[in-house]
Amino acid sequence: MELKLHRPICFFDLETTGTDICKDRIVEISILKVYPNGNKESRTWLVNPERRIPPQTIAFHGITDEKVANEPTFKELAHTIHNMIKDSDLAGYNSDRFDIPLLAEEMLRAGVDFDMKNRVSVDVQTIFHKKEERTLSAAYKFYCGQVLENAHTAAADTNATYEILKAQLDRYTDLENDMKSLSEFTTRKVAVDFAGFIVKDDKGNEIFTFGKFKGVKVEEVLEKEPGYYGWFQNADFPLYTKKVLTAIKLRKLNTKLN
Repeated sequence: MELKLHRPICFFDLETTGTDICKDRIVEISILKVYPNGNKESRTWLVNPERRIPPQTIAFHGITDEKVANEPTFKELAHTIHNMIKDSDLAGYNSDRFDIPLLAEEMLRAGVDFDMKNRVSVDVQTIFHKKEERTLSAAYKFYCGQVLENAHTAAADTNATYEILKAQLDRYTDLENDMKSLSEFTTRKVAVDFAGFIVKDDKGNEIFTFGKFKGVKVEEVLEKEPGYYGWFQNADFPLYTKKVLTAIKLRKLNTKLN
């Protein structure tokens, strides 16, 4: 089954120095852009993370310090990558919890404003886990009947994810071939920031999900504990989360002024 698209969608995968969204960096990114007319384009970049890649991570994806030593940094690639994805919905495998948050951090560090306004994301892993509970390699074998060669290389994982989503639509007739519908199906919770430090409760209020203010409305905390905003901005939280908190603070201020 081919995808029914109203706008392009970019399947992408990251290989990184680790799994910490705040501290780790991209060492490889692969993007497969699918257009509504069925045309496709793909790009893969090796990225110099400007830091050592841990041995345990090298053992996982095989990308060494020497391999990326002469490659461009993410800052040098950021505008090119952003131009490729800015008009598109996004899709990946575990992308809502890892790839999109980390990509957002890298974009913001490079001075490129990044958000998900006016587009959706589809996490193929969530469809798989809700339906079958397996890994990417097992998903590819289960849905596509093939062995995933070169697993944990960005290009192979990206193309496998694209093929899996098409096969999932063939298999599960209750899934609507529409990116907005698939995005809603793959959303685990209504997070306001990518990392899930701020979410919406059942009434649509933004609340914190951690610490002493867990479950408390963000606006209420900012009003009663004005110093909390400064602490948050100086603490080790994702840049995108800080951006979201600032937007909430400014919105509350503008409401008061009006």
